Amino acid sequence: MTHTTDPDAQQPMTTSPEPPNFRGYLWGVAGGLVGAVTAFCLLLTLLDQTGNLPPPAFSNNLCADEKLEFLRANHAQDPNLLVMGSSVAWRHVDSNTLIEHAPGIRPLNGAFCGMHVNQSVYIADWLLEREPGIEQVVMLVDPIDFAGCSVLPDEPFDKQDIDAFVYGDAWRWQYYMRYFSPVSLLRNAQTVQAQRSNLDEMNPLVFNRFGDGPLNTRGSRGLFYGQPEPLDPVCFDALASMARRLQHEGKPFTIVTSPLNPDWKAKFDPKGELGTRFNQALAKTLGGTGARLWDGDNGWEPGAAAFIDAIHMRWSAAKGFTEALAEKLPDHRRGA
Repeated sequence: MTHTTDPDAQQPMTTSPEPPNFRGYLWGVAGGLVGAVTAFCLLLTLLDQTGNLPPPAFSNNLCADEKLEFLRANHAQDPNLLVMGSSVAWRHVDSNTLIEHAPGIRPLNGAFCGMHVNQSVYIADWLLEREPGIEQVVMLVDPIDFAGCSVLPDEPFDKQDIDAFVYGDAWRWQYYMRYFSPVSLLRNAQTVQAQRSNLDEMNPLVFNRFGDGPLNTRGSRGLFYGQPEPLDPVCFDALASMARRLQHEGKPFTIVTSPLNPDWKAKFDPKGELGTRFNQALAKTLGGTGARLWDGDNGWEPGAAAFIDAIHMRWSAAKGFTEALAEKLPDHRRGA
């Protein structure tokens, strides 16, 4: 049986798909972006008005970023002594006591919490560039600062951005966009007001006019820190670079080992082997640079009650420690 095609039969009609509405899509994307930015700006405004706005997340470390916020709002008045280091340097130097026992000293506490030695050196280099009146440097250290430098970036902040933020009076809101981190923003917003008000006694974000960070508390959080990581040669290389720079510039450099909780030493360094290796490595690193080394850990022992954890002393003890520190600083005006 043969099938034939009827030329007059109605053929099914086909239609071309409509082209996608790209213009509408782009408008939708643009609208979403504008809406998101607007919501973010409204959130920042609300947090700012209620006192819960954290600083821009330059390092995503609230404590360190708050120090940058402080430096922006409180420019030092021609300092001639720079304190550098991590949280022990921030917490253990009472600049008012320094001034009382070392007349003529104008301190700037440029120590940032959570920093290892290579990062502390990076920050000190920046501050030395911005504060040309600095005539001498003192650095407080502990063994924890000298671990992990080989796996950590030397630059905890972008120097160009923090320079503009702290010293250039740059528009601060742009940095909330550039360092967009909504999770940490919301997390830090829950605690920053209490920390600024010293209601969180273990982690206050309170500064005196020199940038010191007093720990005014009777509380304790136990040893908190466990066995430290091995000492990292890269950390000592960073310290050597700072010592050589200051030697070249003719600026005295004093390195001080910060006191450690005797209970922590009894548990994690009962024979003193870590302390001995640490001091020997410091002495070797600083050899030939003219830098001074004071073993404050063994030279000033306040007892376990002075500590809130393994490495941090309460402010009453820090005052006494600073008195001893003042005696160790060179009076370069007399050539000592």
